Amino acid sequence: MAIFAIGDLHLSGYSNKPMDIFGEHWTEHDKKIMESWQKNVKDEDAVLIPGDISWAMTLEDAKIDLNWIADLPGQKYLIRGNHDYWWGSLTKLNSLFDSMHFIQNNFFTYNQYAICGTRGWNCPNHYKFTEHDGKIFTREVNRLELSLKAAKEKGYEDIIVMLHYPPTNDKLEPSLFTEMLEKYKVKQVVYGHLHGETSYDAGLKGEYNGVYYNLVSCDYAGFHMVRIV
Repeated sequence: MAIFAIGDLHLSGYSNKPMDIFGEHWTEHDKKIMESWQKNVKDEDAVLIPGDISWAMTLEDAKIDLNWIADLPGQKYLIRGNHDYWWGSLTKLNSLFDSMHFIQNNFFTYNQYAICGTRGWNCPNHYKFTEHDGKIFTREVNRLELSLKAAKEKGYEDIIVMLHYPPTNDKLEPSLFTEMLEKYKVKQVVYGHLHGETSYDAGLKGEYNGVYYNLVSCDYAGFHMVRIV
């Protein structure tokens, strides 16, 4: 059994929003993802999807994309991205698919692993961080702690965290997110949100203070599944 991750699917089955406006490499990106997914992932495996799942604005419209994911192999674990406006009631989302598990303030398990997470937000930085940003940032840090506490209280030691935003600013400075991840002795972190050659270096990659960080936005990964366990 293996754990894979891929973020920022940006599916548009309902809205038909082509992604190749962001570069030729995005042409038919969904087909590239599907090919890699079907080739590598087995039904007993897990797939982590850290946000920006669908361009749809409502849950009803997003179902065509969620069904697309549900039909692929593996147990899927999802968090919300900044473009997932369709994301609504967690209870309703978690009642839709047997193979899809939506995380917000909660956690799910896969084998010995606890899968935790939250969307995250822009970390304090030197060019723009408003009072409004501060409120959202604090809320997201608190949501992450709720998820981590719930896992720890159930006795889980092997914890994987999903974030949509990177857990630091572009200078890779420590943040309340990195402090929280270290405090709860998280094993691995997967995150997305960063796109394009000029942005990829704005996020931690590899081991840092005992936590291993994985950037898994689909364009960074070449639209291939990233095996993390």
